[in-house]
Amino acid sequence: MVKRTNSGLMRKLQGFTLIELMVVISIILILVAIAVPMYEASVVRAKEAVLRQDLKTMRDQIDNYTMDKEKAPQALQDLVDAGYLRKIPKDPFTGSTDTWQVENSDTLISLDQTEPGISDVHSGSNLVGSDGTAYSSW
Repeated sequence: MVKRTNSGLMRKLQGFTLIELMVVISIILILVAIAVPMYEASVVRAKEAVLRQDLKTMRDQIDNYTMDKEKAPQALQDLVDAGYLRKIPKDPFTGSTDTWQVENSDTLISLDQTEPGISDVHSGSNLVGSDGTAYSSW
């Protein structure tokens, strides 16, 4: 229904038509379809950054422990018990502290080292990173 107002302008008293609503909903769906993959990719990049940082921290502390104690840690918990880490971090892709894959080595990294043990640590995830390499190889 159209009414003439005092100023002479036409005013529509009805709501939106079905076509107008469909156009608006379509635009919203297109925007969501663009935004969701971008959001998911940013979440993966954030997890990868956390994984890199956690691995660097644990590797540095394994080296520090080995140099200070003159023996390599036998388990990641040794780093916590000795105060090198507050706690074992969660693997961002497995969500667990128990899935870290430790690499034991028989080689000694210093002349003072008396006992071999953990030399490296990797993620326990079987997923592949955005660079095409497995997280377990980082």
